[in-house]
Amino acid sequence: MNKKVWITIVWALSLLLCNYPTMVQALSQEEDVNIKVYEGSSPGVVNIINTAVSYDFFFNPVPEGGTGSGSIIDKKGDILTNYHVVEGAQRLDVTLSDGTKWEAKIIGVDPSNDLAVIRIDAPQGKLKIIPLGDSGGLKVGQKVLAIGNPFGLERTLTIGIVSSLGRTMRATNGRLMREIIQTDAAINPGNSGGPLLDSDGKMIGVTSAIFSPVGANVGIGFAVSVNVVKKVVPKLIEKGRVIRPWLGITGQDIGPDLAKLLKLPSEGILIAEVVNGSPADKAGIRGGKRVVSIGNLQVATGGDIILAINGKPVKTMDELTEDLESKGIGQSVDIDLLRDGKKKTVKIVLSEMPAAQ
Repeated sequence: MNKKVWITIVWALSLLLCNYPTMVQALSQEEDVNIKVYEGSSPGVVNIINTAVSYDFFFNPVPEGGTGSGSIIDKKGDILTNYHVVEGAQRLDVTLSDGTKWEAKIIGVDPSNDLAVIRIDAPQGKLKIIPLGDSGGLKVGQKVLAIGNPFGLERTLTIGIVSSLGRTMRATNGRLMREIIQTDAAINPGNSGGPLLDSDGKMIGVTSAIFSPVGANVGIGFAVSVNVVKKVVPKLIEKGRVIRPWLGITGQDIGPDLAKLLKLPSEGILIAEVVNGSPADKAGIRGGKRVVSIGNLQVATGGDIILAINGKPVKTMDELTEDLESKGIGQSVDIDLLRDGKKKTVKIVLSEMPAAQ
């Protein structure tokens, strides 16, 4: 091999070696965004350990623990998470990104939206706030990033898209949660309560649940939208709960099959029970008088049937609940109902829903 060839080889190798660090470190624009969001937001994501106490066969206390995630939302040490992460806790411990651990206290809970605020007494310098964004302008297909602690693995980043918007889910208390974001970003046990972020690092949702036959991620995850968070959290911090109006009834939706079997109107709400002292009770609303078994379903019959509220037809308890939540405490509503086959209108003054409901 002649000298000229050797010089060419040496020159090519030197050029390759000089550019090797750049070649190895070169990142795409999307990767840069992912890294920036993670590095900026992960210090504001905490690990939450919920310690509850159960009892064995011999009534000996047995501590049980669960884990979840949360987001620091202000310099007072307030942390946003899911209600089901803190439910039943005898003790809550929070681990910050620097590894320090702090005992937390519950400030407020809203089971109806699966949201809770807890607080730690940590120095402000340790508190990295995750800013709240706006979920109103989200689009299906938009990129989202989730940070959490799946299976106890701290501050894990997963990436996906908004799969759907406006989903509904059942909360642990049976009420219907609305404005739910569906995403394919991997969400696993331990992610609950962590932030769902946009590409600017702003929170657009709180990861809440997964739909999975195996208990782990299959690409269908759900998050409470941040616009719901912004309505609820100030009330939790101020009052400890969300104050809602109520009627004080439990009811059964009347569908075509039930209507046919019981010879009832095909739409409306069959009142099963009226809570003593509730607005409905004070207005003379009547609950069921007898229980009828229809297959495996037991239905309380003989009570009033709600047909409309303020002239607007209601077909389900969910519709009734949604309409009531737009009303204020002390406001009166006209309830159109069917009693013993005759229509009548009853005026009810709404009161504050008890905390236990």
